[in-house]
Amino acid sequence: MVLSIILPIILLVLLGFICVKGGLILSEQIKALSAFVIKIALPAFLLHALASRNLSEIWHPSYFIAYGGGSLLLFVCAFVLYRHYFQHRLTASAVMAMGASMSNTGFIGTAILTMLIGQHAAIYISLTLIIENLLIVALVLMIAEVGLQQQGSFKQVAIPTLINLLKNPVILAIILGMGCVLLNLKLPAAIDQILAMLGKTASPLALFVIGGSLVGIGLKAIDIQSLVLVFLKIILMPLTIFLLFSVLPNVSQEMLYAGTLLAALPMPIAFGIFGQTYGLNEKALTPLMLSTILGFGVVSSLIAFWWG
Repeated sequence: MVLSIILPIILLVLLGFICVKGGLILSEQIKALSAFVIKIALPAFLLHALASRNLSEIWHPSYFIAYGGGSLLLFVCAFVLYRHYFQHRLTASAVMAMGASMSNTGFIGTAILTMLIGQHAAIYISLTLIIENLLIVALVLMIAEVGLQQQGSFKQVAIPTLINLLKNPVILAIILGMGCVLLNLKLPAAIDQILAMLGKTASPLALFVIGGSLVGIGLKAIDIQSLVLVFLKIILMPLTIFLLFSVLPNVSQEMLYAGTLLAALPMPIAFGIFGQTYGLNEKALTPLMLSTILGFGVVSSLIAFWWG
């Protein structure tokens, strides 16, 4: 089971890497594919899957508490560690905390979980993306901007940040999907079919993009800070969320496994982008690459243990 799931994923990632490394696909084209996945294919996949559900299938307060609480706990721990122990500035500490508390859900998570549990994966992916975007990304952007402005405050940056996040196609798709569920609306057959067709491209293209995006990212700055960050993300985050799921009521085995698996995924590509945007460069890119390598190992072990 683990080989049938992980091997195609690794081969697709490798194909993307080889195509960019060999010059068949340009880095600019990978960015365009990435934009297609995150703005078109993934929203289509989520909207198609959510709109066909009923409220009892998607309303899981325990998931928000366990995954959201675990993510926030890791964010705070990492922020305090990098701010006070490693003496990073406010902005850098926020970005590093993102690396410890956010997974590559949209790309790798969508591909792996869909292969494991089918369309039902969209529920957990949607809930996770809501937590990551409206909690972790929002916190990172607000703290980072306050750190840059120095004279600014959370109040001055909070509202614009949240407005921009709500314009995200992924978040809009989730809101529309939830709206269909709450109002008991069904999408027209033609639109639903188009969404289904677009959604099927999300997983393979996402993995191809991951591989292409890794070209040029090396392990040039491995130090204690990088190793600590990778440990927080790949080991401590899934362990924390697993324990929270284990003590909460109304948590099915599928939810426990899905949430823990998503938490064990590598850091998101967005972490590397944020790192470069705020001047961290190799301090972000090195743990990103390392977490991608080690994350696949941890995820493969979980799949073998639970689904093998």
